[in-house]
Amino acid sequence: MSQKITNQIMLIAYPDGIGQGLKDLKTVLDTDFKGLFGGVHILPFFPSTADRGFCPTTYREVDPRFGDWSDIMALGEKYYLMYDYMINHLSSESAIFKDFIEKKDASEYRDFFIRYKDFWTKGEPTEKDLEIMYRRKQIPWITVRFKDGSEEKLWTTFSDYQVDINQHSSVAQRFHRDNLSFLASHGGTLIRLDAVAYAAKREGTSCFFAEPEIWELFDRCDETLRGTESVVLPEIHENYFVQQKVEERGYYVYDFQLPMLLLNALYFGSSRYLRNWLRICPRKQFTTLDTHDGIGVVDARYLMPDEELLATRARCFEMNPEVFAMYGRAGIAIDLERFDTYQINCTYYSACGADDRKYYIARAVQFFAPGIPQVYYVGLLAGENDFELYERTHQNRDVNRSYYPLEDVAKHLERPIVRSLMRLMLFRNTHPAFNGEFEVLPSGGTELSLCWRNGAEYAMLHVDFQTSDCSIIYTEKGVEQELVP
Repeated sequence: MSQKITNQIMLIAYPDGIGQGLKDLKTVLDTDFKGLFGGVHILPFFPSTADRGFCPTTYREVDPRFGDWSDIMALGEKYYLMYDYMINHLSSESAIFKDFIEKKDASEYRDFFIRYKDFWTKGEPTEKDLEIMYRRKQIPWITVRFKDGSEEKLWTTFSDYQVDINQHSSVAQRFHRDNLSFLASHGGTLIRLDAVAYAAKREGTSCFFAEPEIWELFDRCDETLRGTESVVLPEIHENYFVQQKVEERGYYVYDFQLPMLLLNALYFGSSRYLRNWLRICPRKQFTTLDTHDGIGVVDARYLMPDEELLATRARCFEMNPEVFAMYGRAGIAIDLERFDTYQINCTYYSACGADDRKYYIARAVQFFAPGIPQVYYVGLLAGENDFELYERTHQNRDVNRSYYPLEDVAKHLERPIVRSLMRLMLFRNTHPAFNGEFEVLPSGGTELSLCWRNGAEYAMLHVDFQTSDCSIIYTEKGVEQELVP
């Protein structure tokens, strides 16, 4: 039986990010982190061949390095769980892909993947097709050699190991139905549709969030999960107008806009753009500051002037010069006057300049924002950029994907900022005001005042971004008190 979604903070964690595996994760959640979380997003725990779990070979197994299904289900007895479903692609090491390579047109999976010869009218994308395509890598295909010696191009949006699935294939649709049903029956309250906008493709479009294809895909997922206690959460990194379309259909969405808007306020002392966003943002959402991917840039576009967003990105690089240098070492040339950075690979604590006071303010604003907060495990421990891990892997995103042995977790729990954050999280999870009505109160240009009211109880946050003053006033059985950081 899956736990139902509750209005309590959700932890985002790799199955081996804290301790050695799922058993250690549960132990820490039940002891040191007791009361801090209502739900857990366990990042991909399936057998995978790349991208730290996001290149699955199957959804029916738990990678034995982390544990087994009994460990997952044990977590699900107490916390509502979110699982990742990589609806856009499957590993090139999967049995399905290998069958296709061996048998080609004789394989039952002959149309499971996107074959360029079938997708494009002329068998290849034109220069115009490539120009308008929303690409994550310069060459969005691989050339595969079949057992019979013939060669073909297959679509790969991300790495060469993550082969895109043909969403029009009846075999692929059955694959999705079977796996979504399986995950729902194995504790998945929320099924996160990873990179789902890339799965909706059509010739003549950007091949990103193509309509009506995206809605047809959602409808099939909804139909599969109807009658279960599970729902999908579309994961889409783009400007708010795209998220708004998803919100209007009644789905949960991610607030990927908040992180950069908040950094803008912290860096430059003005609450204007952040305050406006909190007035109009979705209410049925999960809020984030940090994720396993990084800090989204494009998500906040059009919610502040381009020059403000670019200046915010530049300030983050200025405060974290090693991050900027890391991009250069990877051969990524960043033009500070253009939107050529999809995400910033940086921990949120480092983005705040490892300033405890500013980081506390950032989390306070997140916890007072409408929606259910998500806290990434690195952010929970106020982790700084992990260049030691980066030097071992040379993967930019690994600066924000640290491994914490249990003894390291214990050390971090003694830090004042972590202890303050934990008190704030307990407050957010337990005060009745957060189940009431939200309001953005009038304030000055450097200030932000937020209030939650539920009957006679209220909780109010006031921040001055110019001075970094922050206060939380609340009532307990009608008596006004102040939360001490």
